[in-house]
Amino acid sequence: MSAPTHTRVRKVANIIIPAADQDRMLGFYTETLGLETRADAPFGGDGDGGRWIEVAPAGADTTIAICPPGPGVTPGGKETGITLQVEDIDAYHAQLKERGADVDAEVSRFGEGVPPLFWFRDAESNQLMVAQA
Repeated sequence: MSAPTHTRVRKVANIIIPAADQDRMLGFYTETLGLETRADAPFGGDGDGGRWIEVAPAGADTTIAICPPGPGVTPGGKETGITLQVEDIDAYHAQLKERGADVDAEVSRFGEGVPPLFWFRDAESNQLMVAQA
């Protein structure tokens, strides 16, 4: 018998957010948040027009995939667990407000050891967090 092969996970490739309206979500993630489009290709074989879309901050390894919902999945209103990191949280918070994003009223500051942060909701009310580096 041969010894079992062991393969290790190399990285987190992407995080999937199921979307009802991929065009609207792509616009939000690129135009409102300022992420870049990494992939936009037909997805699935049923001809429904679904696409595999990936967005990410410039230079980032891990992408956010904006995909059609899988079987039994209802898109929207999810707590994604995604945190975006910025250098100047107050400026980014103001920028998102200016662009009409649904952001918390103010940046939360919890004290030493916890970075300043705020939450926002995307075009389908999925919640993400922003934290200062």
